Amino acid sequence: MRRATTFALAAGAALLTRRALRRRIAASPLWPMPALEEPVSGRGTRRSTITLKLAVTERTEPAEGVVRLRLEALDGSELPAWEPGAHLDLVLPSGLVRQYSLCGDPSDRASYTVATRLIEDGRGGSREVHEQLQEAVELSVRGPRNRFPLVAGASYVFVAGGIGITPILPMLRKVEASGADWRLLYGGRSRATMPFLDEIEKLGGRVTVVPLDESGLPDLAAFLANSPSEAAVYCCGPDPLMDAVTAALGPGRTPHLERFAPGAAPAGAAFEVELRRSGRTLAVPADKSLLAAVREELPGVSYSCGQGFCGTCQQRVLEGEIDHRDELLTDAERDDSMLICVSRCLGKKLVLDL
Repeated sequence: MRRATTFALAAGAALLTRRALRRRIAASPLWPMPALEEPVSGRGTRRSTITLKLAVTERTEPAEGVVRLRLEALDGSELPAWEPGAHLDLVLPSGLVRQYSLCGDPSDRASYTVATRLIEDGRGGSREVHEQLQEAVELSVRGPRNRFPLVAGASYVFVAGGIGITPILPMLRKVEASGADWRLLYGGRSRATMPFLDEIEKLGGRVTVVPLDESGLPDLAAFLANSPSEAAVYCCGPDPLMDAVTAALGPGRTPHLERFAPGAAPAGAAFEVELRRSGRTLAVPADKSLLAAVREELPGVSYSCGQGFCGTCQQRVLEGEIDHRDELLTDAERDDSMLICVSRCLGKKLVLDL
């Protein structure tokens, strides 16, 4: 009995001590101490990003090689609002993070709809979606976020290639409902491979459909030449299509572009990076990304999108001036961290907490 009483008194004293310590820590202007600051290096999930738990409630195939998924909250709750052009980060069962444009109805707060084409020689994300995301599968989703917003205007020109129609489709519905002037050129390998073609063709004479096997490559110069000079031009599709649209517009007009695959390594001046914890210093050439240089030495460093908007490759910067090229980090995060897939150094050297 005496031992039990002694144990209870000791446990109570320990509890009171812990509570007092927490109160003291909370009131202390020196907390957290610099040496105890939580590092961000290698963290795959950013605390500032909302993570949702959703389930696949419907799976359809709107075209050859394309899967459309309807996602709903596990508890049936209302989902965050979104605008045309927004995308979701899907955390796949393997841990890969992939971005897919929302192509459903923004007024539907009960579900999200995304679609993806199977890329045979891709990085594995689309194959995992096609093979593993069946009805009733649960997964984590981050977002929605919008890097491709629809600007206000009286006139629009849209160019979509294949699966690039997904972010364009909600835009078409919105501008059609608003009464704005618009035109669309929609290309693909064949009609059978072009998702949502039935819905697109119902929009009438403002749509030009160009299947490659029937009509060859679209005449972008002629299509864009007939558009008003003040029209906002939106394009999503393969890189060659977006490059061609940019070239056809000529100087003085810049299209709004949405890329669904990592582009070339961001150009910039060469610099050095010191990996402080690893004790290594590397040269980063002008034509190589910091991520690529780091992974040659440390292959386990995490990354996913390669475009500066998923946050997987976020690393803590101990020294050096950062050339931020991402579209994700907050101002506070930019003070001492960077996304090494796209961002670079403004000076001669960076020091990373790696």
